[in-house]
Amino acid sequence: MVRIHVGPQNLNYLRLRFFYAFFIVLFSMDICCYILFSPKLKRFYTGACQENLIERIMKHNEHTYGKDKYTSATNDWELFLKIDVTNYAHAIRLERKIKTRKTQNIFVIWLNIMS
Repeated sequence: MVRIHVGPQNLNYLRLRFFYAFFIVLFSMDICCYILFSPKLKRFYTGACQENLIERIMKHNEHTYGKDKYTSATNDWELFLKIDVTNYAHAIRLERKIKTRKTQNIFVIWLNIMS
């Protein structure tokens, strides 16, 4: 004979498992706009991400995105700025805004001041 306990203890365990899984999914995916900086090139790279940002930076440094891409010139990209957003469309809009000349010049001026 097999006895199964069905009640508050089992239900609380299931709730805990659900919230744990939800927490892992929520924080393993970063929806953000990010700016990387290369000390070797003294240049910035702006991108948008809807996956784990640390893995994304590692892919840039490992040249996963191809040898002809902007980030393949070096492998010392570091996170300069991360802007969390609510959805990927907003991250793309923000990335395009930052990539305009006027906004990029702000970061170059900041870099010159900090050097």
